[in-house]
Amino acid sequence: MPERIEIGYVEAQRIVDAVAKQLVARGAGAAVAVVDPHGELVAFARTDGCPLASINNAIHKAFTAAREGVESSEIGQRSRDEGFPITNFGDSRYTGWGGGVPVALDGRVIGAVGVSGLPEADDVELARMGAAILDG
Repeated sequence: MPERIEIGYVEAQRIVDAVAKQLVARGAGAAVAVVDPHGELVAFARTDGCPLASINNAIHKAFTAAREGVESSEIGQRSRDEGFPITNFGDSRYTGWGGGVPVALDGRVIGAVGVSGLPEADDVELARMGAAILDG
């Protein structure tokens, strides 16, 4: 029987805390979400000044990265390059915006991080930083 390893609350909260600390240090309002490999929320935070739309966007970026095992921006790029609508995935939570990054352990996706509320490059930077905390 296959063994499943998933990110737990303690690990997810470590990632959220690290990203939130960076956001506070920058005086930036944004949302950070960590999901399990199915894309379901495990831990979340939003810093002061976070745009309301960024709450769901962070969760959806993490969802996309977890489900597909690649950064959310790669899904967006493939959608544009290959000419398929993201709605083809059959779930409205899929997004192609950058800022969703898978978290892997021993080469297996155990969850993902999503950041939203900043310019896309900053969302990506912080999500990658968060994912790197546990990447193995």
